[in-house]
Amino acid sequence: MTGDGGHDLTIVDACTRRGGGGSPTAVLIDHSALSDGARRAIVRRAGTSHAAFVDTGADTTPTVRFFTAYGELINCGHGTIAAQAVLLHRRRAGELRARQRTGGRTFDTTAIQRDDGIEVWFDQGTVDLQGGSAAGLDRILAALGIRPHDVPADDAPCVASPGTPRLLVPVTTLPTLLSMRPDLRRLAAECRRLGYLGCFVYTLSPTGDAATARMFAPAVGVGEDVVNANSAGCLAAHLFATGRPSTIEVEQGHTAGRPSSVYATAGATARGISARVGGMAVIRSRSNGTANG
Repeated sequence: MTGDGGHDLTIVDACTRRGGGGSPTAVLIDHSALSDGARRAIVRRAGTSHAAFVDTGADTTPTVRFFTAYGELINCGHGTIAAQAVLLHRRRAGELRARQRTGGRTFDTTAIQRDDGIEVWFDQGTVDLQGGSAAGLDRILAALGIRPHDVPADDAPCVASPGTPRLLVPVTTLPTLLSMRPDLRRLAAECRRLGYLGCFVYTLSPTGDAATARMFAPAVGVGEDVVNANSAGCLAAHLFATGRPSTIEVEQGHTAGRPSSVYATAGATARGISARVGGMAVIRSRSNGTANG
């Protein structure tokens, strides 16, 4: 499809599950000097929660910036997956091993054409982990509608940051997770006060190598995210730090009717705990406006 001013805009379903679902994400190949206001307006008109603006320029390493209708994000995991899928598609290649520059960091990416879409992995980098503030935690849990006994005794909320902090909140059961109805206005105020992107609420499978999660980020204009790939990487880092299996598949999007999957793995490096994050992407509408068959 064509964006305002003839820009090359593509809609990608990022982090699909079994070929469906995923988070609709706009990707714009942006060679011009758009203002931030114009970028926010493009997100609104595209009808997606996020957009990735890819400046290929003359450099071999593209710079990718991410926006919601409310403003710019330092990074965006599913946006990275969508952007790299479009770059592979444009090259009409089977595989693309590249680098991406986002938020002052340059990192490795891999995109591979599969039968059911494009598989993308990226190096999330170091994830900083901190215990949650007791005072702030009580107010956040109340805004989420989570009672103290909903939090498992063998896990605890923590702050995780791959560049932007968010609160990871475990709950005991899947029904508890799926029945949550947060007070989004109150949650937005608490997240702004504490400097959090949002809250990633999850429950682990009995085997510990899978999780189901929901991401609430009303402070940046996203009441509930269909999928949040960076938070899945943060969860893998948290699991590694607490001695649990740190290669995990995270399901999201069920309450939005768009089942999604993110894959993440974490381990120790010289700089701290780092994670790799991956997911499948399906290009739903090509840049010439035709639907993918």
